[in-house]
Amino acid sequence: MSDGRLVIGTKRYSSWSLRGWLPVRLAGLDVSEDVIPLRQPDSSARITQVSPNGKVPCLEHRGVKVWDSLAIAEYCAELEPALWPENREARAVARSISAEMHSGFQNVRSALPMNLGRNNRPLKEPLSEAVIKDIARIDSIWTEALCWFGADGDYLFGHDFTNADVAFAPIVARFLSYDIDVCGASRAYMKAVRKHPLMAQWYEEAEREPSEWLVDAFETIE
Repeated sequence: MSDGRLVIGTKRYSSWSLRGWLPVRLAGLDVSEDVIPLRQPDSSARITQVSPNGKVPCLEHRGVKVWDSLAIAEYCAELEPALWPENREARAVARSISAEMHSGFQNVRSALPMNLGRNNRPLKEPLSEAVIKDIARIDSIWTEALCWFGADGDYLFGHDFTNADVAFAPIVARFLSYDIDVCGASRAYMKAVRKHPLMAQWYEEAEREPSEWLVDAFETIE
């Protein structure tokens, strides 16, 4: 019998669910997984039944309920401290950029919705100045973290895939989907994130989702 459950949305589209699922799996929590397909007639009602804020992801673990992806990441780090860097300065930077990701970059979110079925296909219309500014900031965050703290590994803070990498994993997916141009160090980082076993698993499971879960609003973006 498992220690609880993790409720998430459609893996093809749900960036917040990916941010909740990754730390749960990295921490090795023994929880079952419930996927509620998004943008369906009963989606909101089903999610509201289990999640206090009416959104996914939502974790139930050993009698504790945690919602919001950043809260889930912090909860998992209490059980598996390696989810944050050991060094105090690195840990402070990791938390800062994770929080910046959590609360910002709305222009990228709106213009480049996550769709794991889309691969290396740029938008036909030019990106807005606001989106280009967001992309430049993300590129800068990655290159600075890699330079300052990640020199001995493939990830932002070295060998370990931390909560900072978790925070940016859906952005990696977006940039790969829309073939976004970033610097060489960031492109190598994206390749490493995409190859991580848990990311590979998420992509594979997203590909196996029923065709009935496809959302035209995301699939027809050109």
